[in-house]
Amino acid sequence: MLRRLALRDFVIVPELELDFGGGFSVLTGETGAGKSILIDALQLALGSRGEAGVVREGASRADISAEFDRPAHLHPWLDEAGFDHEADTLLLRRTIDSQGKSRAWINGSPATVSQLRELADSLLDIHGQHAWQGLTRPASVRALLDDYAGLNLAELSAAFNALKQAAEALAQAQTAQGERLRERERLAWQIGEVDRLSPGADEWSELNAEHQKLSHAQSLLDACRSALNDLSESEPSADSLLSAALDPLEKVLDFDATLLPAVEALRGAQTQLQDAAHTLSTYLHGADLEPSRMAELDERVSAWLNLARRYRRPPQELPALHSQWRAELQALDAASDLDALEKSVTQARQNYLAQAGKVSEARRRTAPQLASAVTQAMQQLGMAGGVFDIQLQPQDQPQSFGLESAEFLVAGHAGSAPRPLGKVASGGELSRIALAIAVTASQHNTGAGQGVGTLIFDEIDAGVGGAVAETVGRLMKQLGRDRQVLAVTHLPQVAACADQHLVVAKALQNGQTCSDVRPVTGETRTAEIARMLGGERLSSTSLAHAQEMLDLSASGASTNANPPPRAPVKAKKAKS
Repeated sequence: MLRRLALRDFVIVPELELDFGGGFSVLTGETGAGKSILIDALQLALGSRGEAGVVREGASRADISAEFDRPAHLHPWLDEAGFDHEADTLLLRRTIDSQGKSRAWINGSPATVSQLRELADSLLDIHGQHAWQGLTRPASVRALLDDYAGLNLAELSAAFNALKQAAEALAQAQTAQGERLRERERLAWQIGEVDRLSPGADEWSELNAEHQKLSHAQSLLDACRSALNDLSESEPSADSLLSAALDPLEKVLDFDATLLPAVEALRGAQTQLQDAAHTLSTYLHGADLEPSRMAELDERVSAWLNLARRYRRPPQELPALHSQWRAELQALDAASDLDALEKSVTQARQNYLAQAGKVSEARRRTAPQLASAVTQAMQQLGMAGGVFDIQLQPQDQPQSFGLESAEFLVAGHAGSAPRPLGKVASGGELSRIALAIAVTASQHNTGAGQGVGTLIFDEIDAGVGGAVAETVGRLMKQLGRDRQVLAVTHLPQVAACADQHLVVAKALQNGQTCSDVRPVTGETRTAEIARMLGGERLSSTSLAHAQEMLDLSASGASTNANPPPRAPVKAKKAKS
C-alpha cells in the first residue's frame, strides 16, 4: 500500500507531501489543474522514463519520494540486491536534474532505474486511458487466471527445473561425447607415436652418458695409456719410485717405531697405485670403439629430441607424458553413461507433464468461470451485451508456467466476436474492464492485481455517466475494502463514494503557475462535489444534491447524479 508521496520542484508543484490511507481515495479538481501529476510522479518513482521537462521552471532538479508497505515476498529480492529490508516500509526516491540526468535510491541505497521497474509490478498497477497496463501482458493474464483458480505453481516450477537440468546434463554429455571421441583419437595417435619410440624411464640419462663417452673415446684411451705408462710401465715409473722409497724405510723400521706411520702410508699408496694401474689396464683392454654403436646412439638420441620438440617438452619428460596420456585415455573410455542420462530426461519429462496436466485442467475449468463473472460485471459498466472471454493457447515447448499461455478477449457489444483485448477496446473500456476484473477477483478472495497493494484508475470514467458512473463508484468502494484504490475522476458519483477525497488546485505564486493538493472533508468536500455537479457557481440546489450524494454513499444506498433540477431539495424536505 502507498503510504506517502513527496514531491519537490516537479512540473508545477514546488513542494508537496501527501499521506495516504487504505480504502478508496479520489483525486478531483478543475480541468487543467494537474490531477495526473501525482500519477506521473508515481510512475517516475517506479522507473518510468524521465526527462528534463519534469523539472519545475527555475529549479535545478525534481525530487520524488514514494513510501510503500513492503510486501513480504520482496524480502529475498531486496536481500539479493543488497538493499535494507529490516523496516516494514519500502522507500523509493528518484531525482531528475535540468539536464535530464536521473538518480535513484531504494531504502536509502543507490539503485538503478531498472531495479525500480522490477519493483513496480509488485507495488501498484495503473489503469488509465494513456497509462493502462497489465491486461495484455501474457504473464499478467496467466497469473491472474492462476490466482483465481487458487493454483500454486511451486511443484510445476520444480518439475520444470528438474527437466531443464536433466536435459542440459544430457546435452552436455552428448556434446562432450563428440569431444571425447575427438580427444580419444588424438590421445591414441600421440600414444602410438611414443609407443614407437618406447622410451625407458631412465633411458635418456643413460643415452647421454654413453653418447658422451663414445664421442670422446680416443681421448679417454690416450689418457688411460699415458697414465698407465707413468704408473707402472715406464722407467722410472711411479710404482718403481715408490718401491725405492719404501725399501730403505722398512729395513730400519725395527730401530725406530715412529717411522711406522710413514711406512704404512707409503704401503697404502703403493696398493692404491697398483689398483689404479689394474683398472686402467682393464679399461684399455675392454674399450669398444665400434663406429656402428656410435651411429645407433646418434639415431636414438635424434628420435628422442624430435619427439620432444613436437610436443614441446624436455626429452626427459617423455616417459611421464606417455603415462599421463594413457591415464587420460583410460578416463575417457570410462566416461558418463548416456543411456542413464536419457532415462533421467524421460523420467523428468513424465513428471513435468503430469504436473503441467493438473495445472492445464485447472485453467480450463476456471477460465469460463472467470470470463462469465467479468462479463456480468461489464454489463453494469456501460458495456451491455459485451462478452469477456479467456483463450488458452498451447505452447510449443514446456515452460516453467505450464503448457499454455492465456489471453483476454472481449466483444464490446452484442453480436460481435471476441477479439484480443488491446486491439478492440478503447482506453475507457479497457479501464472499466480492468475494474471489472479487479472487483471480480477481489470478490473471489484472490490477489487481484497479482498481489499488488495499490490500484490506480486514471480517468476511467471518460464517456460514462448516470447509472454507470454510480456503478463505477460503488465498485471502486467495494474494491477498496480489499486493496488500496486511488482514482482520478471527473464524476461526482465516483467522488462521493470515496473514503478519502483529495482536491487539486492551480494558482499563481510569484508569477508562476503552481499546483497544490489538499485533502477535503465536511463542508469543503460537499462544495467540491457540488462544483463537479454544477460548475463554479454553487447553488443551494447543487450543495443539497452533493450532500445527499455523500449521505447516500455513506449509508450504502444508490445515488443518481442526473435528477430533475429541484429533485434533491424535494427529497431532503420529504425526509425532514
